[in-house]
Amino acid sequence: MTTLFMADPHLGHANIIKYAKRPFFSVAEMDEEIIANINNRAKPGDVLYILGDFAFADHDPYLERIKIEAHLVLGNHDHSNRVGAAKRWASISHYKEVKVEGEQVPVVCFHYGMRVWNRSHHGAIHLYGHSHGGLPGDSQSCDVGVDCWNFHPVSLPEIKARLAISPWRGGEPDHHGSSKV
Repeated sequence: MTTLFMADPHLGHANIIKYAKRPFFSVAEMDEEIIANINNRAKPGDVLYILGDFAFADHDPYLERIKIEAHLVLGNHDHSNRVGAAKRWASISHYKEVKVEGEQVPVVCFHYGMRVWNRSHHGAIHLYGHSHGGLPGDSQSCDVGVDCWNFHPVSLPEIKARLAISPWRGGEPDHHGSSKV
């Protein structure tokens, strides 16, 4: 089983092509490529976490085409009328800590980039979206938005390879040693 992550597919959102300078001629072309990229990576038993801004239309027609279990961490464009009507999400949350096989600490998933997160001073990594590549990560945090990964979902080993060449996080706040509360 592989755990995959992505953010900000913005399926059905024509204006995102212009806003994020995506290389597509139409929203249909963009949607087809993103869904094909998910399914080309997916194997039976794999799990996908989408960190927000899934679709600008009814979610179910897109979810029906995705071959693996999908979980949604809500983003600012995941409106309740679309999310609430969807029946195929395995889970929906505002924030998620995912225990990936073989990892000692959870992977912290949130639509927005954070400076500190649960267990960050114990090596937990933070995955986010929202910024479409405009908020650089560091050695412990990474933008998993499709704009940063050639419109593909990514695995934890791929993410860790990118974290290994990212600037060192060092000096992050640890409230345990602080005299300020």
